[in-house]
Amino acid sequence: MRKPRPSALSRRQFATGSLALAGLSLAPIALSSRARAAGEVNLYSARHYPADEILFELFTRETGIKVNMIQGKAEELMERVKLEGANSPCDIFVTVDAGNLWRAQEAGVFQSVQSAYLTEHVPAQYHEPEGKWFGFSTRARVIVYDKTRVKPDDLSTYEDLTDPKWKGRILIRSSNNIYNQSLLASLVEHHGEAEAEAWAKGLVANFARDPEGGDTDQIKALIAGQGDIAISNTYYFARIQGGDDAELKKQAENLAVFFPNQQDRGTHVNISGAGVAAHAPNRDNAVKFLEFMATPAAQEIFSGANFEYPVVEGSKASDLVSAWGDFKRDTLNVSALGRNNPVAVRIMDRAGWR
Repeated sequence: MRKPRPSALSRRQFATGSLALAGLSLAPIALSSRARAAGEVNLYSARHYPADEILFELFTRETGIKVNMIQGKAEELMERVKLEGANSPCDIFVTVDAGNLWRAQEAGVFQSVQSAYLTEHVPAQYHEPEGKWFGFSTRARVIVYDKTRVKPDDLSTYEDLTDPKWKGRILIRSSNNIYNQSLLASLVEHHGEAEAEAWAKGLVANFARDPEGGDTDQIKALIAGQGDIAISNTYYFARIQGGDDAELKKQAENLAVFFPNQQDRGTHVNISGAGVAAHAPNRDNAVKFLEFMATPAAQEIFSGANFEYPVVEGSKASDLVSAWGDFKRDTLNVSALGRNNPVAVRIMDRAGWR
């Protein structure tokens, strides 16, 4: 069967993301605005946070550059860019987790960017060494615990989670989840494959139940008494504490956050980030957008709206997550999380982490 010819996508459809990606054949597309319009930048975004629209409006007000966006899952958008090839209208690819950014890099989605502003303001550990992509917010993968069943002194490191004292007590999502893959990838970098595999097997032995659901589901299971500790990204717990569900907030009053490995390398952190697409038709505008993301005003919106942490020093995090206190962070360059991802996935399979 012949592949369908490239179809036209209106600017309205692009801006609203109104096409249902799940129903697409992911054939290449061509925009009528392909002629390098000076006042536009086209985003493919795997972030799904309404506050991002506020960020885009601020960028447009300050620069006069219109932001067109489509949203979808990271894997679908990567495939779309690959199939579109040199005709892709994508200027910027945005996604969460360094593992996803690495996969996009390996798929040829990005080009290198040399920007003195980005190099100065985005710490080296949060961007790809050759400038393929940059992190603009961080999230920590922490232990959420029930204060009525666990004391802070009982907790220490990720490595300690393999101790038999935690048997039947740990709640965590499946190995298909990129956040868990990146956590394990960090252990591969720090300890080597053999020790990381021993850790994964020990962790699986201490699961309270078979993994199911997302990070919020692990916290809800913790509330329900199905386990004593849950592994979660910080913003999921913050969403509960700062959300509109009064009953869920009340149920979570006995829960607290613990930042592991504070006495050695620091807590594992990951990023939301973006890079300039390999065939960006509006490259200069794309670079301006990335630089804008590292400004103090943008940092507060980008990170604060989803209870993430900013990457630029001096930028303000939300009051809610700031109230948890400062913590020591692992300084590992997050590109290692992507580089070690294939090894981490194989380890999870051998460990029986489903």
